[in-house]
Amino acid sequence: MKLRIAYAGFALLFTTFIFLNGCKDDNNDTAKGTTKVEVRMTDAPGNFDKINLSVKEIVLVSGGKPYTFASSASIFNILDFRIGSSRPDILVASGEMPSGEISEIRLVLNETGNTIVVGGVQQSLTTPSGQSSGWKVKLKANPSLEPGVTYSLLLDFDAAKSIVSTGNGKYLLKPVVRGLTAATSGLISGTVLPLLSHPEVLVIAGTDTVGTVADPLSGKFTVGGLAAGNYSVKFVPVTGYKDSTVTNVAVALGQNNNMGTIVLKQ
Repeated sequence: MKLRIAYAGFALLFTTFIFLNGCKDDNNDTAKGTTKVEVRMTDAPGNFDKINLSVKEIVLVSGGKPYTFASSASIFNILDFRIGSSRPDILVASGEMPSGEISEIRLVLNETGNTIVVGGVQQSLTTPSGQSSGWKVKLKANPSLEPGVTYSLLLDFDAAKSIVSTGNGKYLLKPVVRGLTAATSGLISGTVLPLLSHPEVLVIAGTDTVGTVADPLSGKFTVGGLAAGNYSVKFVPVTGYKDSTVTNVAVALGQNNNMGTIVLKQ
């Protein structure tokens, strides 16, 4: 059995995907945690050979405050990334931010490096002035980020609408982008008593195990970064208390399955 255990005296988590500060109470208060966000881009096709983009940063606004994530991608041809293809998207930025509602997403491009290829001929894509703050991404609804859950924000770049012909063989770039949000992990939480049992908490799926320890002051535990599915949760206390396992604990993406209070026997 593959075993990955994180020892955390005060509800720090080790997940299969990422190390995060998780939520620390049963009501999943978004003000008390952080969320891992991955920003990816995909393309709605246009009639061009290539559209090479040079992304500078992604700005996410939450609670009236902007959080800037520098681009991790070099110049890329957005037409290479389409939903349903072998390369459906490209990761352009990632990082942690306070949990809560995202009210605005902005795509900021570098002033140089953006080009278009039409009929085999490459030329620079110019952008209108006054766009240094970036282009707003259209959102159907404001994403709400929960603590301890990994989210993927997919920016769908509409190539056909984003490229404007000037009529003299030149092109302007006015990005038209819509945002889609998907939770890529879920949580299992609860409280295990008595406090003197000091148990390890193991979340098991097949041969893969993710672990933490209960908070020694409250008995609370949280394990995040879990894929959707059913898990067994095993409690391994110190000598003097018996092991206990709860099976078929369901995890749904973006949700916290609170197991309530588990009492271990001597």
